[in-house]
Amino acid sequence: MNKIDYEAIIKPFLSQKRYDHSLCVRDAAVRLAKKYEANVEKAEVAGILHDIMKDVPPEEQLKMMMRYDIILTDVERSAQKLWHAMLGEAYLEKELKIADAEILNAVRYHTTGRAHMTLLDKIIFIADFISADRDYDGVEALRRAADVSLEQAMIEGMVYTIQDLTKGCRAIHPDTIAAYNEAVLKNKYS
Repeated sequence: MNKIDYEAIIKPFLSQKRYDHSLCVRDAAVRLAKKYEANVEKAEVAGILHDIMKDVPPEEQLKMMMRYDIILTDVERSAQKLWHAMLGEAYLEKELKIADAEILNAVRYHTTGRAHMTLLDKIIFIADFISADRDYDGVEALRRAADVSLEQAMIEGMVYTIQDLTKGCRAIHPDTIAAYNEAVLKNKYS
């Protein structure tokens, strides 16, 4: 797995801003993988590829999802921001021939989280939140949390997501609720 090849692969799919973001997420994922003793190569690949389908227009995303037999739930249908993660997983598997389930799942769940997240899932989820190009209110606190505890950063990231969704009266994906509940309960009783 050569990162230069992946940089070349994602370039035509993404705007310059999204391309730069993908490089920043890759860098954050590598840093977190080293800190938390995860597979650095997998973190690098999942980090750079996580948004490969993000800039594909929604109409084209729907066509591609039909081609890949991706069936959307009602919540997913209402949340276009989630589509690229599901489609990204399918594209990596079917077109780029990536067979590593850890990489595929990390890309698939980087927007929602899920119950029983692997270390790589958590790293990509958090790397997307704390990458160097992010500048939202609270990002510095989340970066500090990620340096202390990946679990605490997960909780804070999910709280941010859930609050943002509820402020906009938008549905919360069941995987996000499951991930949040699991993380909070694990943190409370450990």
